[in-house]
Amino acid sequence: MVSRKVTVINPGGLHLRPAGNLCKEALKYRSKIQLVCRDTEANAKSVLSVLGACVKYGEEVEYRCSGPDEEAALEAVVELTELAFGEDE
Repeated sequence: MVSRKVTVINPGGLHLRPAGNLCKEALKYRSKIQLVCRDTEANAKSVLSVLGACVKYGEEVEYRCSGPDEEAALEAVVELTELAFGEDE
């Protein structure tokens, strides 16, 4: 398992569009990808699970990846987060 923490920089936090973008990216990998924010764990491959985490602007999230392509999966979701989930700021 690999993990990394990153801060959510897009003003709207993880609302529907960025949550969908995160899930779309996560589904490209075979590894299990968990998003952890506060005491909430979410399956990064499920839009409803990610939305349920209620991640707001400026909050720190931790991604935990485990599986055959865990390193690549972690790099991809961290990069997407650092790029505001593909949204214009």
